[in-house]
Amino acid sequence: MARMLHAAFTGSGSVLFSQRRNHSSFYRYNHISPPFHSESSTDVYSTVRLSRSLCCSHSSWKPWVRISTRLPVIKRESSDTFEVKTTSDPDSADESDTAAVAKSKMAETLVLGLLFGVWYLFNIYFNIYNKQVLEVFPNPVTLTAVQLAVGTTIIFLTWALNLHKWPNISRTQLVAILPLAVMHTLGNFSTNMSLGKVSVSFTHTIKAMEPFFTVILSTMFLGEIPTAWVMSSLVPIVGGVILASLTEVSFNWPGFWSAMASNLANQSRNVLSKKVMVQKEEPLDNITLFSIITIMSFFLFTPVALLVEGVKFTPSYLQSAGLNLKHVYIRSLLASICFHAYQQVAYMILQRVSPVTHSVGNCVKRVVVIVSSIFFFHTPVSLINSIGTGIALAGVFLYSQVKRIKPKTA
Repeated sequence: MARMLHAAFTGSGSVLFSQRRNHSSFYRYNHISPPFHSESSTDVYSTVRLSRSLCCSHSSWKPWVRISTRLPVIKRESSDTFEVKTTSDPDSADESDTAAVAKSKMAETLVLGLLFGVWYLFNIYFNIYNKQVLEVFPNPVTLTAVQLAVGTTIIFLTWALNLHKWPNISRTQLVAILPLAVMHTLGNFSTNMSLGKVSVSFTHTIKAMEPFFTVILSTMFLGEIPTAWVMSSLVPIVGGVILASLTEVSFNWPGFWSAMASNLANQSRNVLSKKVMVQKEEPLDNITLFSIITIMSFFLFTPVALLVEGVKFTPSYLQSAGLNLKHVYIRSLLASICFHAYQQVAYMILQRVSPVTHSVGNCVKRVVVIVSSIFFFHTPVSLINSIGTGIALAGVFLYSQVKRIKPKTA
């Protein structure tokens, strides 16, 4: 009898059957005691029918029979037949789950690395194209308005094509976002003005002082008292910027102060976002918030640009100034696309990593932009200037690390 049942069931594992007598020569198997039972986990099964034609003598039948099989689960279909299903091995299921998790983590790491690379690449090309336009078209007000216009167009296209959902925003939220849009506009305009006056590398060296303004503004408006570690990290930042400024070949005060104004405006935007965006309404995600800020900045700044510089981006004006239309228009368009794209990618990264990791990435980005601009524009750099820039950037990295240290509570 054991051989007959062994031929009926195939696989590995074991199952325990108990017997109940119905007739002197007929037995019905109505009880199973497998190690576990989960119908949802059954992925491979075979069906074996046991009917009353299977018989044996009572004298030769043992009350308990252990049959070697692959963890079968027998499901009764009728009074005469049974269905046998073979369950999957739990060890192989665990291994497949672990492999799936590892594969998912690897894919996430690759995507994150790609986003960081795209972020740096768009930033490099923005600074290069922007500088090339400002060298022949020194009108930062008009150029800022053009960049905001291109960004606004891209945003509406992404919404129209359902690449990003249309925002559901209230009037209260728009009022709260308005000061952020003002600071965003001033920050972009100040950056363009600095890039038009001094070298790209020097502008970004000065912009390394952003943590200095963050600490001051957070203390003034948010009441956040910096730790001694944070304060000490500001020393190399300020010292490095001073050392680089003293030895900068392209140094001039308009370029220096416009870069400092950009730091003040951008960090004011960040601090205000913490102060005014605490509401009972559903919060906006980072990309939607950036999109709304860009659109509001465009409508705020375009009238100012027309009033201050007039219409200076027309073909007739550019030709009268002796400029190459193709050169100016194509590079302005590329700079605007890169400007909007790198900020979008920056917010996408911020949704995936912690603020500290994002801050470290931003520090590395500044190094990459400085080095690439020096090589591209053949910017003359002295040894002292390089040391000053290096000290300032090292201070920024130190600041991003000590921000993790929590102040001791009494």
